[in-house]
Amino acid sequence: MEITFSLAEIDHAAQQVLAKDLKNIILLHGTMGAGKTTFIKALARQLGVKEMTSSPTFSLVNEYETEDGRTLYHFDLYRLNSEEEAYDMGIDEYFYSGSLCLIEWPEKTPNLIPLDHTTITLKTLPDGRRHLTVK
Repeated sequence: MEITFSLAEIDHAAQQVLAKDLKNIILLHGTMGAGKTTFIKALARQLGVKEMTSSPTFSLVNEYETEDGRTLYHFDLYRLNSEEEAYDMGIDEYFYSGSLCLIEWPEKTPNLIPLDHTTITLKTLPDGRRHLTVK
């Protein structure tokens, strides 16, 4: 699946992605500033998360409750120095909890990511729109 959207269309793009058969583990790839956190916020809104979502850059993970009572974990692994740090924080327990895990910078923990996952790649286009690919 591929979508090109403007920031004004981000909620519609999130709806389209959520309509697909996604795995509980969703990896978000993109350069700094590509819109990974902004897209996760849109996904959270579409899932009925009521509280304010923010980037877990310093805490590494934020936990939210969706409208239907499911748990959503938002990871930002950018500040990790090693996979061992992630393992020590119990990242594998989150990944195998059955909850939805949205992971920014998953390349920081390549050996810890479950094989059964969905990958979203975001790219910024010259006109400011975003191009999203789901695999």
